[in-house]
Amino acid sequence: MAKPIFLVVVVLCLLIPTPTHGGSVQQASALFIFGDSFFDPGNNNYINTTSDFQANQWPYGKSYFNTPTGRFSDGRLIPDFIAEYAKLPLIPAYLEPGNDEYTHGANFASGGAGALVDSHAGFVVDLHTQLRHFNDLANHYKQNLGDTKAGQFLSTAVYLFSCGSNDYLSPVANNHSIYYQHTQEQYVDMVIANLTTVIKGIYEAGGRKYGFLTVPPLGCWPAVRLKQPGNTCVKQIDDIVRLHNQALARQLENLEKQLEGFMFSKFDIYSSISDRMKNPSKYGFKEGETACCGSGPFGGIYSCGGMRRTKEYQVCDNASEYLFFDSYHPNELATRQFAEMFWNGDVEPYNLKALFEG
Repeated sequence: MAKPIFLVVVVLCLLIPTPTHGGSVQQASALFIFGDSFFDPGNNNYINTTSDFQANQWPYGKSYFNTPTGRFSDGRLIPDFIAEYAKLPLIPAYLEPGNDEYTHGANFASGGAGALVDSHAGFVVDLHTQLRHFNDLANHYKQNLGDTKAGQFLSTAVYLFSCGSNDYLSPVANNHSIYYQHTQEQYVDMVIANLTTVIKGIYEAGGRKYGFLTVPPLGCWPAVRLKQPGNTCVKQIDDIVRLHNQALARQLENLEKQLEGFMFSKFDIYSSISDRMKNPSKYGFKEGETACCGSGPFGGIYSCGGMRRTKEYQVCDNASEYLFFDSYHPNELATRQFAEMFWNGDVEPYNLKALFEG
């Protein structure tokens, strides 16, 4: 079984920026990022995995970085924009060699990761391993800053999560036994319980402010519709995703009551993507169902970049016209729209700007 590379981090001369006052965001707030390919800035470049879980080939990155970075997009991801809005630099991939200062936080996300360790086990950095990496880094903060300053640093930071998609997409679509050993409700409960364990682990280290994406409408992904008669959406996947999002909302409200000082922002990316798929022109897109990069109907064959099982692929001229960049991921324009809503929109109970300023 392939195992993620473990990077021992030594934090050198960690400096916390001076807070600003008035109405602006406090620059002392750091950003820590957990989850899957929606948030992975390139951690999977540095683990022993396959090209299915990497995006380090052209044309990924072509619209902004002009080179592939490992992001599953033509450009930036939601955490990249959130960092910009919070007056922070791009948050580095934790596993990237050469990083020994995490002044503004760290990104632990891994493409393909889920809340369950079994989700793509051996090919990704699962969420529990991401928590271990965070705890290692938190200990280094304490060693370098002392308990008091490190505690303040961790308590004012914001912790972003995109997690759950891989726990449902692969097991349900591929009839894995782990899924069919449980009812849908039981399976969702397992996913939520694992996510909750990680949240509480961060809370114990001092984390108080959290941002969460709901699971998007996976049943209508180009890669999923490709395999269906008539290229229809898969109701079974859509049903369990809805159960997850409902359970996530309930659990976050429970944690708010149980954990003193716990604050959260939950962005409904499910509805935002669904609406853009149905009404692309309303949001500046020409195409809401077909991927810019891929092959086959809807661009649904996961071949973008030519490094996976299918080598032949097509890529559109203007990625910003397509809601989806590849068979599973939205383009940078859509991502910017989601980030803006997450940051400053009508998000319950708080938007991210309020968390950073609070």
